Amino acid sequence: MLIDKHVTVIGGGIGGLAAALACARHGAQVTVLEQAPEIVEVGAGLQISPNGWVVLQALGLADDVAAHATCGQAVRLRDFRRGAEVFSMQLHAPFHFVHRADLIDTLHRGALDAGVQIRLGVSVTQVEAQENAVRLTLADETEEVHAFVLAADGLHSAARRHLNPRSKPFFTGQVAWRALVSTEPLAPEAHVFMGPGRHLVRYPLRGGALSNIVAVEERDSWATEDWARTDDPRNLRAAFTDFCPEVRDLLAEVEAPGIWGLFRHPVAQRWHNGPLALLGDAAHPTLPFLAQGANMALEDAWVLAECLAGVPDEGQALHRYQDLRKSRTARIVEAANSNAANYHLRPGPYRAAAHTALRVAARIAPHSVTNRFNWLYNHDVTGG
Repeated sequence: MLIDKHVTVIGGGIGGLAAALACARHGAQVTVLEQAPEIVEVGAGLQISPNGWVVLQALGLADDVAAHATCGQAVRLRDFRRGAEVFSMQLHAPFHFVHRADLIDTLHRGALDAGVQIRLGVSVTQVEAQENAVRLTLADETEEVHAFVLAADGLHSAARRHLNPRSKPFFTGQVAWRALVSTEPLAPEAHVFMGPGRHLVRYPLRGGALSNIVAVEERDSWATEDWARTDDPRNLRAAFTDFCPEVRDLLAEVEAPGIWGLFRHPVAQRWHNGPLALLGDAAHPTLPFLAQGANMALEDAWVLAECLAGVPDEGQALHRYQDLRKSRTARIVEAANSNAANYHLRPGPYRAAAHTALRVAARIAPHSVTNRFNWLYNHDVTGG
């Protein structure tokens, strides 16, 4: 039960704030520990698909998020060199293109309104689950003991290291750039330009005034897995110099792209121990090829809070949470891994056959591709 339970959440990102809000609405006394000096997000876009949107609706935040989001109408797969459309699918369910800062701001305000306390500038470097408490070591080497901890501390989670000390990521041979540029108003569509060993995704944000860009390149040299790094925009433009003029013109406007290496992390084998549980990227980091990182974090937050509220025994509640989430998140992570290969086909018979099959499907069975992901998008963790 969560009524009057003291809950500490490590991490003030999407998963952490959503979990804090969901637990507070069940009567918990929640404190969020966030390492940044303020709740802000670097400029970037994300996609909220129907399975994540239902959680925002259940939390009462969907209208606020929608006010700043773009409701997507289609996804178009395009050839890199000519820009010709290979396949398109209409989006009939609620897919939203959202600026990450807008989503974080809405979750932040929702959490504060629900009575969540947020401590800023608190960096947790070590986590140790004990029988009835969790010991946290902070960056200033002080220690704190908390009764119950939810760790939403991302890719480099201290809690994950404690629960899964042998879990190691590996470099995929791919790096990604991220950028936002001002544009003329764009259609509410996501466009994926597919090339040999590379692809670029762009979609509009904030009513089409901004274009969100994610560009991925296969390479032997690796980059650190750190979203805070920036790159010389000439490197990005050089990697896509043989793409169509539309892409080259877009990249000409980029000034300081972020760059990070794409690493594959196994889904955590152990999600909880005693009064400690993982959620979001701390439990199941994913590659950005299915746009599900934020959606999985929202699903986790809802399910975790419901299990804690509905199952009196804390251990059983966390066990049920892991049972409900582990296989689904593993399937999503694997689907994202597969998408990279589909986007990066090299010129030759296989690429020609694959693109021909997509074009034929678009004509005679336009829902065949989207229906393959009904298991993902139609899933409703809220039971609504």
